[in-house]
Amino acid sequence: MQKIYNIASQFVQAALPLSGIFSEKMKLFVRGRKESFSILKNNIQPGEKVIWFHVASLGEFEQGLPIMKVVKELFPAHKILVSFFSPSGYENKKNASIADVTVYLPLDTPGNARKFLDLVNPSHVIFVKYDFWPNYLYELQKREIPAILVSGGFHRSQIFFKPYGEWMRKSLKSFDHFFVQNEESKGLLGSIGFTNATVSGDTRFDRVAGQLEMDNTLDFAPVFINGKQCIVAGSTWPEDEDLLGDFINSCGEEVKIIIAPHEIKPEKNRKLKERFSGAMLLSEANSTILKEKRLLIIDNIGMLGKLYSYADVAYVGGAAGKTGLHNILEPATFGVPIVIGKNFDRFPEAQQLQKLAGLYSAATKEELSEVMEKLLQQKDFREKTGMIAGHFISSGKGATAIITSFIKENYVKSS
Repeated sequence: MQKIYNIASQFVQAALPLSGIFSEKMKLFVRGRKESFSILKNNIQPGEKVIWFHVASLGEFEQGLPIMKVVKELFPAHKILVSFFSPSGYENKKNASIADVTVYLPLDTPGNARKFLDLVNPSHVIFVKYDFWPNYLYELQKREIPAILVSGGFHRSQIFFKPYGEWMRKSLKSFDHFFVQNEESKGLLGSIGFTNATVSGDTRFDRVAGQLEMDNTLDFAPVFINGKQCIVAGSTWPEDEDLLGDFINSCGEEVKIIIAPHEIKPEKNRKLKERFSGAMLLSEANSTILKEKRLLIIDNIGMLGKLYSYADVAYVGGAAGKTGLHNILEPATFGVPIVIGKNFDRFPEAQQLQKLAGLYSAATKEELSEVMEKLLQQKDFREKTGMIAGHFISSGKGATAIITSFIKENYVKSS
């Protein structure tokens, strides 16, 4: 199976340039990887100490960030390298100050893995959540480079737990320790012989809880809201906007709506603006017009976390379609009740918060309108739901401290 995987990886690497013709995202994916090795050569000198973090995308970067901050303090003489798999993560965070070097991870071929590790030669490696690449992991084993997994999430459908997954199970031997989000993940690892796992929880709880200590002021927000109730719909995709559409059109002037789409593209923003009456783009705003409008479309990035602090109700996108639910913890940390779409089976934090009644799922436009109207009209219900969401965050903190303790105990003295 590993030989087939490697042949397939080589084929994908050869064919990828063609895919860039048809997709802007794939163009970034291909072009960025062409630059990875030169970025490493120019920014990491032979003999320099490096700690390598690998994340799949933006959400995993946020999970890794609390650990990156700790590592930067514990290892001041080391450079921090962050690699991304996806363009949405890399393009958003390529200039993040926490990292000394940021690159796309070259595709998982044996040659790329060897070349990457020859250039980086990390003293320690930290993978976040689930982005497992067997050739990189095998090469780490050969070189005896210590590695851990943080905020790990395992589910039964993964190849590790299939009869034909022996070759992938072997790659997990690269990890000194697994810090996983829940007992299910720990149990699944135990079922295939890995007992070096700790249920630490999700580092995102620590990350979003820190948002409360930051300055979340956005000057335009109170001007737009103007003392009225406000719904913030964050990281929305077209399926989410379809689900929300009837409710938005039926809202009166006493409800203000802010939409922060996941993809910031001028043509999509223009169509979204045309779809709803009383809508405007933030880039077109001034204080006079803001007060008059009922729907504001955010056409830049980086402010969604702060926007949730102004919400009476939050809608979090991704679950109305199949793209994947976005971060529900950001609004929850502000004690804001949350509404999402129906597809969230692989998001345990959403399932947990739904069971606690701090989050509601809507499968249809009618269900969406019903729960939104109830949250807006019934103050006690809204406040109780938001309180549950806020408590969910405060009770979930602590993963960073558990992982930090392990790093101090096992890695600091050896570096």
